Amino acid sequence: MRLLLVEDHVPLADELLASLTQQGYAVDWLADGRDAAYQGATEPYDLIILDLGLPGKPGLEVLREWRAGGLVTPVLILTARSSWAERIEGLQTGADDYLSKPFHPQELLLRIQGLLRRAHGLANQPQLQAAGLQLDESRQCVSRGAEVIELTAAEFRLLRYFMLHPQQLLSKSHLAEHMYDGETERDSNVLEVQVNRLRGKLGREVIETKRGQGYRFTGVGG
Repeated sequence: MRLLLVEDHVPLADELLASLTQQGYAVDWLADGRDAAYQGATEPYDLIILDLGLPGKPGLEVLREWRAGGLVTPVLILTARSSWAERIEGLQTGADDYLSKPFHPQELLLRIQGLLRRAHGLANQPQLQAAGLQLDESRQCVSRGAEVIELTAAEFRLLRYFMLHPQQLLSKSHLAEHMYDGETERDSNVLEVQVNRLRGKLGREVIETKRGQGYRFTGVGG
């Protein structure tokens, strides 16, 4: 899952980048509202974390531009401000959730997980589940019944994306856009290797190949 973090306080941004990366997210970081307004509207992010007090252009104005332009990506607002009026204004502008500073990093991670599940119609799941598999995002492993299957970091990232998009045909280029941040070279051959490794652990039929089109997570296998 690829996230955009828009935060001008460098120590906090560094802390969040480390935490989010450890949790398997590909993260792009920006500190200026003008840059965020453009990049958020042109890059395929799964979720955006947006501070309100930004240089260049205020966060609420950035959000207003995104929503006016038709951007439906979930947006989680971070702010040191805590007045009810500002919270209401942010939600009315199109924010999906709101977190006031200071906050515990684990709360942010749980809110991100909840927003991503909600965006894919899975809001009622305490853990991500699809086709008999249950993904433990904190331990980065997957279970099928009583069987616990360990995953590498790369396998976990890919399986999480598949499980959020069951039965959807996903091209290699689409997967690459959502698996890597903007600074990482995107290699479809690496994705192919990771898909094959997941098949080795979960069963060959779990991920279907559509020649010339991409992959479909079916969850059938075992």
